[in-house]
Amino acid sequence: MRVVLQRVKEASVTVDGSITGQIDQGFLLLVGVTHEDTLEQVNWLADKIAGLRVFEDEEERMNRSLQDVDGSILSVSQFTLYGDVKKGRRPAFTEAAKPDHANELYEAFNDRLRKQGLTVETGQFGAMMDVALVNDGPVTLILEK
Repeated sequence: MRVVLQRVKEASVTVDGSITGQIDQGFLLLVGVTHEDTLEQVNWLADKIAGLRVFEDEEERMNRSLQDVDGSILSVSQFTLYGDVKKGRRPAFTEAAKPDHANELYEAFNDRLRKQGLTVETGQFGAMMDVALVNDGPVTLILEK
């Protein structure tokens, strides 16, 4: 499982002209699932993200967590995180999980974050989405388990 985390001042996702998820300060998460992923990866990544201290304190050090700053999460499924461009000019997505498996784990990931008291907004699994954000920092991390 692979997550690209961006610290944002605001972010939103729109599907067919309608906003499906929108947050102010927090994390935009782009979430990719591969075939071998299980709840072990889901739980580890959700717990890691919930506890990350990447917001600045009064001394401008990254010491505050999402909960410390009353932040939210915008979680967007993105199978293209498993795109392989080693050969040719068009990505291959053979490492991305099949939609049923990916959606099950994506929903479990979001549920695990919510159970930790976090507000989680989402895009729409499998849809073409327009994602807008104002990056904060920028701070971008790639997490993988």
